[in-house]
Amino acid sequence: MDVRRAAERYPGGDPAAGISSRHAFSFGPHYDPDNLRFGAMIACNEERLEPGAGFDEHPHSHTEIVTWVVEGELTHRDSTGHETRVGPGDVQRLSSAGGVRHVERNDAEVPLTFVQTWLAPLTPGGDPAYEIVHGIADSTPYAVPEAGTMLHVRRLAAGERTAVPDGAYLYVHVVGGAVRLGGEELGAGDAARITGAEGIEAVGMGAAELLIWEMAG
Repeated sequence: MDVRRAAERYPGGDPAAGISSRHAFSFGPHYDPDNLRFGAMIACNEERLEPGAGFDEHPHSHTEIVTWVVEGELTHRDSTGHETRVGPGDVQRLSSAGGVRHVERNDAEVPLTFVQTWLAPLTPGGDPAYEIVHGIADSTPYAVPEAGTMLHVRRLAAGERTAVPDGAYLYVHVVGGAVRLGGEELGAGDAARITGAEGIEAVGMGAAELLIWEMAG
């Protein structure tokens, strides 16, 4: 288990424009050849957009982009004609495939915080696709077969336990609160990269929310 603390994330974004980003992996000008990828995951970004702020239209390709809103509401528009609002508890996936352009904005009057994960597809190319699942439940994993991955959402009360899936690669991100995971204490923004996971439990140290990515070898 390799624990990465919230304070170790690379800062990014454009604070003057109301955009604050924290990157878990090598990203943009923060190049780290020893931190390029874990399993299928190539990015896990915490983003905060002030009211009226956002990312103007920009391209992506050969990437599965999965977004989890923590607070506020995300406005999404893309070049395939989708325009949606994404709120807390919703999972949004943009499969950029051979190429797509999109806009991400905070058009609400309160700050927006979201966690965005980029996954490498098993087979590059193809046609872009879009999906949103509203109000995903703890008991319903979200599959991204294009990348050979599964997202598990866990919401814990104080003292509540949950099994972490066994797997070749697991990435556990603490969205909020604190948990004990395999003998380690993790707080908001902390993450654990686990290889060969077997029989691991997460225990809430108060109310907590986790995103657990299960990835094939």
